[in-house]
Amino acid sequence: MSELLFTVPRSDLRLEFFRAGGAGGQKQNKTSSACRITHMPSGAVGIARDERYQTQNRKLALQRLVGSKEFKSWCRVEVARLSGACEVREGDCVIEFNAGECTSNEAFCDISA
Repeated sequence: MSELLFTVPRSDLRLEFFRAGGAGGQKQNKTSSACRITHMPSGAVGIARDERYQTQNRKLALQRLVGSKEFKSWCRVEVARLSGACEVREGDCVIEFNAGECTSNEAFCDISA
C-alpha cells in the first residue's frame, strides 16, 4: 500500500531555461527550450535538452531529478524524519513521479515506508 507522506513544493525547485546549443538550425538557436531543475534542499539536478519543446524538456528534467541518487537519499532522510524512524534503508521506500503534475505548483513523490 502506497501512502503520500509529503510533497515537494515548487518553491524548493529552481527552474532555469536556456538554449540547447549544438546542431539544429535556426529554431534551436532562437528558443530557450532546454531546462535545468535544481532541488535546493538536496542539491539534486535534472537537465533535459533532448526534445524540441520546453514543456517536454521540463517534464523530462523533473523525471531525471526524481531519479537522481541525491534526491532519493534526501527522500529517505525525509521519510525517516517524518515517520520517526532512525533510518530508512534503500528498499524500504518507493519514490514515484507524477508526470501529469509537473507543470502545476507541486512535484509529487509517493513514498511507501
